[in-house]
Amino acid sequence: MPEPAASPTAFIRTYEQATNSHDITQLAPLIAPDAVYWFTDGSHRGRDAVLTAIGGTFATIRDEVYRIDELEWITADSNYAVCRHRFTWTGTVDGQPRSGGGRGTNVLVNNEGAWHMLHEHLST
Repeated sequence: MPEPAASPTAFIRTYEQATNSHDITQLAPLIAPDAVYWFTDGSHRGRDAVLTAIGGTFATIRDEVYRIDELEWITADSNYAVCRHRFTWTGTVDGQPRSGGGRGTNVLVNNEGAWHMLHEHLST
């Protein structure tokens, strides 16, 4: 299980690393129970639904490398932080090399000293 991140930026880097592990059990403690994720292919409400959607991506894109770049904090205090960024990914889909990217917005919430992803909106 990842260690709690001290800052929103450290949390985002931990989240990115957990995503690249392709291990749902590393991502689960980073996602708020009442999280809502909006992806290009649909919306997912609640940690279990979010993890199911991410698991589907892991099954589809083999050897994926996910990167968050151009991280910009819109606002951040001790309870909430909001950022926007660019994301890219590379991997193998149906045996063929593929890549993509887009824009992301994240809302983090600090629950008892640990940051959690409350909302993620990724669009291509």
